[in-house]
Amino acid sequence: MPELPESCPACQNLLHVSELTCPNCSTKVSGDFPLPELMQLSREEQGFMLDFIKTGGSLKKMAKKMGKSYPTVRNLLDDIIEKLKDQDK
Repeated sequence: MPELPESCPACQNLLHVSELTCPNCSTKVSGDFPLPELMQLSREEQGFMLDFIKTGGSLKKMAKKMGKSYPTVRNLLDDIIEKLKDQDK
């Protein structure tokens, strides 16, 4: 299955969703919908957040899973938090 693109291939700006389709009845909804905040993160950041949730929010478990130090993983999480805060501006 193809992956949903996050940014414009021409200018790298974040894409918006313009149409949603029901796979059951083929109903279509059109408009200009921004991507949800978590989908505006890079694939790597999304994967980190998914793994973080699956470990119960344990940075210690994340560090072990990733083979990185606790401070490195803490910094990765802090970077994602800042990126999400910047989206609110």
